[in-house]
Amino acid sequence: MAVTGARTTRVRANPGEGERLREEILSAAERLLVDAGGDEALTLRAVAQHVGVTTPSLYRHFHDKASLVSAVCLRVWHELGERMQAAALDHDDPFQSLGARGRAYVHFGLEHPVQYRLLLLRPAASAHSTAEEQAARACYREVVDAVRSCVHAGVLHGDPAAVALTLWVTVHGCVSMLISSPPFPPPQDLDAFIDATVRTAGLGSALATRLPAEVPLIATSLTVRLDQLAQDLSQDQEGH
Repeated sequence: MAVTGARTTRVRANPGEGERLREEILSAAERLLVDAGGDEALTLRAVAQHVGVTTPSLYRHFHDKASLVSAVCLRVWHELGERMQAAALDHDDPFQSLGARGRAYVHFGLEHPVQYRLLLLRPAASAHSTAEEQAARACYREVVDAVRSCVHAGVLHGDPAAVALTLWVTVHGCVSMLISSPPFPPPQDLDAFIDATVRTAGLGSALATRLPAEVPLIATSLTVRLDQLAQDLSQDQEGH
């Protein structure tokens, strides 16, 4: 592929290079999306120029802009799932594995803010493709399965799907806030903030899923019990 200025000129592809070209198109589209901060200004013509093919050649792979953006989102969903799976491999304990998935989720969202907005912060009117929905549900099932392992271990109680959704909302809210640049001071130590968010969600769920919903949570009755629990857990850690 010869490079001329900002454009590339591609020679005719050999048989079997179609999939490689498709990946190049997706990578170019994702770069342009990131550079533009969203998909509003993205055009198939700009992507074709970036890759070094004619616009009609692009239509052989993607029939319109929506299908191209959908394919980019699909790839990002797969990358998010792989990141969470890789993070979990470092832990044998199911609760620690769940926490690792949560931290990986937040870090991925912060590293890919434009892509994250396309995945989960698009207007409701923007339809998701069937493939996107399947990829999103696969990521969700990954979290549900991790929660189910914690339920089997006894650290969490309740319906794994319901608990997983609560935890997902927590990390999603964390990412959404941080990438929106809210008008108040950001956390000084980002890693500590992410860890505290994930720990709070996990420990809170471990307690909340044990209690009937009608049990009132009153400060005076909680304080002594929680202090004792924290002391016991700290002593257990020191014993190891």
